[in-house]
Amino acid sequence: MEHESFEDAAVAEFLNAHYVSIKVDREERPDVDRVYMGAVQAMTGSGGWPLSLFLTPDLKPFYGGTYFPRGSAHGRPGFLVVLQRIAELWSSERQQLIDSGEQLISLLRSETRQQRGEGGIADSAPLKAFQQFAGQFDSRYAGFGSGPKFPRPSVLNFLLRFYYKTADPDALRMTLETLTAMARGGIYDHIGGGFHRYSVDGQWRVPHFEKMLYDQAQLVCAYLEAYQIAHDESYAVVARECLEYVLRDMTDPGGGFYSAEDADSPDPADPSTSSEGAFYLWTRKEIDEALEPRQAGIFCHHFGVDESGNALSDPQGEFRGKNILFVPFTVPQSAEHLSLSEEEVATAIKEGRAKLFERRSHRPRPLRDDKIITAWNGLMISAFARASNILGEAKYADAARKAAAFVRSSLYDPSKRTLKRRYRDGEARFPGQLDDYAFYIQGLIDLYEATFEIGWLKFAIELQREQESAFWDAADGGFFDHAGKDPSVFLRTKEAYDGAEPSGNSVAVSNLIRLAAMGGDGRWRDMAGETLRAFTRTIGRSPEAMPQLVASLEYFREVPKEIVIADGGVNGSAAEFLREIASHFMPFTVRMCADSGEGQTFLSERLPFIGAMSQMEGRATAYVCERQMCNLPINDLGRLRILLGEKSR
Repeated sequence: MEHESFEDAAVAEFLNAHYVSIKVDREERPDVDRVYMGAVQAMTGSGGWPLSLFLTPDLKPFYGGTYFPRGSAHGRPGFLVVLQRIAELWSSERQQLIDSGEQLISLLRSETRQQRGEGGIADSAPLKAFQQFAGQFDSRYAGFGSGPKFPRPSVLNFLLRFYYKTADPDALRMTLETLTAMARGGIYDHIGGGFHRYSVDGQWRVPHFEKMLYDQAQLVCAYLEAYQIAHDESYAVVARECLEYVLRDMTDPGGGFYSAEDADSPDPADPSTSSEGAFYLWTRKEIDEALEPRQAGIFCHHFGVDESGNALSDPQGEFRGKNILFVPFTVPQSAEHLSLSEEEVATAIKEGRAKLFERRSHRPRPLRDDKIITAWNGLMISAFARASNILGEAKYADAARKAAAFVRSSLYDPSKRTLKRRYRDGEARFPGQLDDYAFYIQGLIDLYEATFEIGWLKFAIELQREQESAFWDAADGGFFDHAGKDPSVFLRTKEAYDGAEPSGNSVAVSNLIRLAAMGGDGRWRDMAGETLRAFTRTIGRSPEAMPQLVASLEYFREVPKEIVIADGGVNGSAAEFLREIASHFMPFTVRMCADSGEGQTFLSERLPFIGAMSQMEGRATAYVCERQMCNLPINDLGRLRILLGEKSR
């Protein structure tokens, strides 16, 4: 790369000799993103993009920052000034810069190790996390904080498990109110299903219109669990619509799931220009043209459509005169206001949505990111597998199977027994990270519980062994985020923060507990405990930063119950039993099948108590066990319902 344009010849010479520009896709290489951003945060106290980091020839960082303008301004040094100063120091004080890089790496390594504290994790951690979220809860608009508002499903996951353990009504209330507000807000795509990335305002009204696969996957699971607890069909409807969106618009012909859809799209009226949300916005005139007059009136009232537009926030002027659909009124409220029956209103809404969906299908779509990320596919496999159980839809199990098989055939190297991170255009690239293994293993476990096909459980156990080999920290416990084989990544981090996605460690703990209970390595439960202890100080200080890990802590303390079905899912009684089990929220259980075949043989070799299980009187029979000690077998649906009702909420 030539730099003759620089007036200072010394700077140009320095850059020609030393400067290399590296473009990193944060989704493909989260290890690089995490480590380099951490270095800048340690140097400056903050981080962000665009990121500039200066390294020694052996890749030790010694200076960096976020956004250097070309020229100095507002007290910030310009990039050219920074370059000139770096060139001078490299010539005159090179060893000092090298020493600074060494010291920074030592500091970062020390911080990674200092997460582990003495003794066990305080029993108060879940309560402390709950109190933090209760203090942040927006009692008017739901969600946490003011705005912008992000879904952060790991918080909802934790709150539902806290409710299961404590029966605290506020934990359930905050979760259900947040899920309801999101489903009624503009953050939800009321025409095609699926959630946008976040809401820029505090009312869930104006979204950043990007759609991410990991949001759909995690939120589907949250709505399914809300449905199990509240038995409110509206939560099941949202889950179905999100799944249908993924099947329709985000699924590769081979079965894998694409990563995202962009926020911007061409303007339907002028495709030569693009703007945020153009694909999703509506004018009142467009709705009037698409629907019958009476239908349009009902639809516009129900979805808050205004002649002049309804955006609460529009700093770029992109939404002027346009509407972001949201639901300010329930069907009964709309019916009362319009002096119509609820059936008339519901019918008009349903037909109006269908007509607008058809019309919208002719608009130019947002750009789709067709990368297939192993970790995010793992999350989506879990969502489809769990939905097949809870909603009783066989096609969802089929989608989970196809995606799991795609990852295995396209992103797994059986000769090395390793996963790749990203697939695109026939090419699998980049070493799998911890979250690729952990999320995919979770998906495989969920798929086994949905189908009782033993091959998925076997593969999960195989991958868990590889995850241990590649990522386990034998000295301090827990899993490193990457395998440490890339010399350009100068530090092995160990993340537990649960943000838009859960951390690999948070999911790994639950996987270890589940697999240990399902016939995996007996050491894995102990490794789950060691992983939790690896973050003792962090959990004690800020449990709200890692709600998924605290939920896994609850799982660790609540020895999982085993539910074994002796049948194989062939006859009607087994299907009834499975539907009944799926209707109960029991987050700290594992499900297995004694199928009188390969599956039972595999399990009984590891869990001898399963070997003797069989049907009673030729009917499917349930065994509800704890620590491999079982209640009397049950082949009566009513008795099973009573027993499960005692163990669920």
